[in-house]
Amino acid sequence: MPAEVVSLQHAAAWWAFVISLLFGAVAQRSNYCTMGAISDITNFGDWTRARMALCSVGVAIIGVAWLKASGTVDMAKSFYVAPKLIWLSHIVGGLLFGFGMTLASGCGSKTLIRVGTGSLRALVTLLMMGVFAWFTLRGVLAVFRVAALDAVSVTLPTPQDLPSLLGLSGMGATAVALVIGAALLAFAFLGREFRRDPWNWVGGLVIGAVVIAGWYASGRVGFIAEHPESLEAAWVATNSGRPESLTFTAPPAYLLELLAFWSDKSKFLTFGVASILGVIVGACGMALATRTFRWEGFASVEDLANHLIGAALMGFGGVLALGCTIGQGLSGMSTLALGSLITVVCIVIGCKLALRYQLWRLENSL
Repeated sequence: MPAEVVSLQHAAAWWAFVISLLFGAVAQRSNYCTMGAISDITNFGDWTRARMALCSVGVAIIGVAWLKASGTVDMAKSFYVAPKLIWLSHIVGGLLFGFGMTLASGCGSKTLIRVGTGSLRALVTLLMMGVFAWFTLRGVLAVFRVAALDAVSVTLPTPQDLPSLLGLSGMGATAVALVIGAALLAFAFLGREFRRDPWNWVGGLVIGAVVIAGWYASGRVGFIAEHPESLEAAWVATNSGRPESLTFTAPPAYLLELLAFWSDKSKFLTFGVASILGVIVGACGMALATRTFRWEGFASVEDLANHLIGAALMGFGGVLALGCTIGQGLSGMSTLALGSLITVVCIVIGCKLALRYQLWRLENSL
């Protein structure tokens, strides 16, 4: 590999590690959790954590609009906005991921955070999720995914981001993104309970900014205008070969692959792999600083089974849907992609179905 390319890969990986370390620390301290937000609304009618999540989405949308308008990152090259809409995969993957994250007590990002705070059951969940994500990316489940689900798609006449679908470009597209982002921020800050605790809005603002930094790191720092070997523009720091931001379903699989094929010189520490390591270290550091680090194991055999099944559903569903609550719910939504919106809606539905299932199980066990 040319030295210039290796240097860019290393630089982008360090960026990913540092910004993800910040993500892990802030998310751990602020209790940022998409599943928790849905649970709070369903069980208590409390929108505080949902407002935090929507605040981060609003910030990310505004930041990506600036990256796109300024030409800093070529957002059109992101796989989120590709004209091919694999709508069935988004629906099925979103439902499975939402159901699975509820069984596993949290999504991919929450699992990483819990690993950093001493949860051994989260470590088992992470490993199982990574294995099933790997199967879905490269193995036996990939055959089923490509043939039965990804094949059901529609190719749109434009990129699938909302401004393009509306026929807007340039300042018009930027204006739409700014209005949507500002509306989400306004909704978040209208909540009195949200404003009362500074960590709510600090969490929302910082995590949204981290996603913007992720796009910059992979799309600018890890970009080379003319690759020495192909003589074409290339994004050399990501597994997809395209600009990305934070996502936490496929990277555990790529980490397993990197460790399994360590002697393969074509493998390297990508943006995604560095990001999951950063989240764990950041969460661990915050837990130690706040004296909330606690070793945690499984409560029962049923608890173990729920986490294993949930992790498997997250690994399969997250890859199928092209992202998790962060990958699609935050990074994808920052591009205003239609596929991201479909996935997020289905994740919420899957989570609600799982919450009802858990309530039914509880009622029938009494």
